[in-house]
Amino acid sequence: MGNEKRLQDRVAIVTGASRGIGRSIALELAREGANVCVNYNKNREKADEVVNQISSMGRRAVAVMADVSKKSEAEKLVSEAVSRLGPVDILVNNAGIIHFGDLLENEQEFLEMLQVNLMGVIYCSKEASKHMIPRKSGKIVNISSVAGIGISETGSGGYAVTKAAVIMLTKRLGIELGPYGINVNCVAPGYIVTDMAGVGKTEEEEAASQKRVAGITMMRRVAKPEEVAKVVLFLSSDDSTFISGQTITVDGGRMNFLSHSM
Repeated sequence: MGNEKRLQDRVAIVTGASRGIGRSIALELAREGANVCVNYNKNREKADEVVNQISSMGRRAVAVMADVSKKSEAEKLVSEAVSRLGPVDILVNNAGIIHFGDLLENEQEFLEMLQVNLMGVIYCSKEASKHMIPRKSGKIVNISSVAGIGISETGSGGYAVTKAAVIMLTKRLGIELGPYGINVNCVAPGYIVTDMAGVGKTEEEEAASQKRVAGITMMRRVAKPEEVAKVVLFLSSDDSTFISGQTITVDGGRMNFLSHSM
C-alpha cells in the first residue's frame, strides 16, 4: 500500500501532448500511475514516442489525433479516450499556438489563437466534465502563460489576450463545477525551453532570448518543461483537493510586468 502512486489508475487526457510542456506533463502523470490519452494534432510519430515511453512504465496510453479548436474533434477526443481507457479523471488543457505580431493588424492570426487557446479549453472541458459530474470528482488543469498576467513582451499581444481569457475561464469554471467536486486550476508558465519558445528564431536568436529572459527573473534562469509538469501533477492529485479557481505562476519570478495591478 505504501508504494501506491499519487494518480494510481486514474485516466488523464493531455491536449497537445506530443511535444514540449504537454509531453512532459503526460510523462509526469504516467510516472505517478495515470493512464494517459496523448492528444496531438499533426505529429503522430512524436505522439507515438510518448505513448511508448508511458507503456514502458507499465501504464496504458493511447495517441488520439484531434484539433481541439473544432468542437466535433474535441468531442471525439474525449469519447475515444473514455472508450479506450475509461472515464476521465484528469483533463490538462495544454494545446496552444502563438503568432507574433501587431494585435491590431493581425486579425486572422488572433482569431486562430482564440479558437485554439480559448475555445479548445472550453470544448474539452465541457466534454470531460460530462464524465466527471456524475462521479462527483475530477481535476481540470489549464495551461495559460505569464503573458496572460501581463508581462511587457512586445509582439505577443494577441496571444496574451487569449491566455488572460484562460485565467478568467479557470475562475468561472471553478465556480460552476465546484459543487460537483471538480477542481479547476491553471498554471501560467514563463519562458520554458521548448520548440514553441524558439518558433521563428535562429539558434543564436533563441540563445539571446534565453539569456535576456534569465536576466529578468529572480532565479536568473529559464525553466525546463519538467518544472511545469511537477506543478500540474500537484494540481491533478489529491494533494490539491481544496484548491480551485487558482492560477500558479511558474516563471522563476519574472520582473518585467506592465503594471502593479491585480
